[in-house]
Amino acid sequence: MSDGDVTARIRDGVAAFDADGWDACAGADNPFTTHAFLSALEESGSATVRTGWQPVPIAIDGPDGKPAAVMPAYAKSHSQGEYVFDHGWADAFERAGGSYYPKLQIAVPFTPVPGRRLLTRNAALAPALIGAAEQIVSGNGLSSAHATFITEEEVPLFERAGWLIRIDSQFHWHNEDYADFEDFLATLSSRKRKAIRKERAAAVEGLTVEHLTGEAITERHWDAFWIFYQDTGARKWGRPYLTRAFFSLLGERMADRLLLILALRDGEPIAGALNLVGTDTLYGRYWGATEEVPGLHFELCYYQAIDAAIARGLSRVEAGAQGGHKLSRGYRPVPTFSAHYLADPGLREAVAEYLRHEREAVTHEMRALEELTPFRKA
Repeated sequence: MSDGDVTARIRDGVAAFDADGWDACAGADNPFTTHAFLSALEESGSATVRTGWQPVPIAIDGPDGKPAAVMPAYAKSHSQGEYVFDHGWADAFERAGGSYYPKLQIAVPFTPVPGRRLLTRNAALAPALIGAAEQIVSGNGLSSAHATFITEEEVPLFERAGWLIRIDSQFHWHNEDYADFEDFLATLSSRKRKAIRKERAAAVEGLTVEHLTGEAITERHWDAFWIFYQDTGARKWGRPYLTRAFFSLLGERMADRLLLILALRDGEPIAGALNLVGTDTLYGRYWGATEEVPGLHFELCYYQAIDAAIARGLSRVEAGAQGGHKLSRGYRPVPTFSAHYLADPGLREAVAEYLRHEREAVTHEMRALEELTPFRKA
């Protein structure tokens, strides 16, 4: 594909790139766009043609022959594992006689974490990556391209290219230079402070909580966590998105960027939460349990994550998609963004109108939710 003096190419997967070359574009801030994470998804059999996530990463080389800009992209045969829901768009287009699939997905598979999708050593090449995605759509008869969980800074780049912008929300916790968890609790209403202390005490009664990272995480821990993850996946999606091999590869390649929080009863793990550590953010990703313990999910996924973020001096905790229950636990609503290129003019017009109304509703809801946060009112 060529756009003036810029030529973009498609590779068979992120694993086909030299790790240093990919990471020179991706940077180190966000662990999910690194070569280690994305190649582990491919090599473990999690993101493959078989699972409906065919890797088609896009690259633009610099004068030195190394990648100057890259984009994690996938040819999708369904809309599962994306967390930005376009099933209604697909149904409407196919009822009108169109074929919505395959489509191009610019994303980190199964990962609703905001981050850059236009990964460049030279920021001037970002529009060329967008143009390359459009050429893939038109040149291969695809219906659309979707860049999900983009950063707010990338929104104007997609807007200038004519892509439709969609807004949603998540709940993130923000560290206001707290000394410890009690320091954070002091910012909440008295009633909420008491409720959280009581909830935390009850959740861990009779249990031990461990924080593991680096070489301390062994295959024995991954075996236990795989059982937890399977249970959650079976209840949420019918089958887990990730394979057992993925977690071993993650441990081999990114151990120092992992934080595994386990709850043990009599020395045996009964629940766990896996986090990834960014430069300034703790990312809560996967959770599961073999025992039903009231409040344990909130303890491991939210409160222990806050403890860890404060101890590490991180500025925020991102605990994944959805979950209004996070609000009462000190997580605030923040906007998330995605960009959508729809080749069919009729579909584009209909979706644009839908998004206009949806943006108004999301903005109104976020304002209302902010009023419900448990923080003391001035």
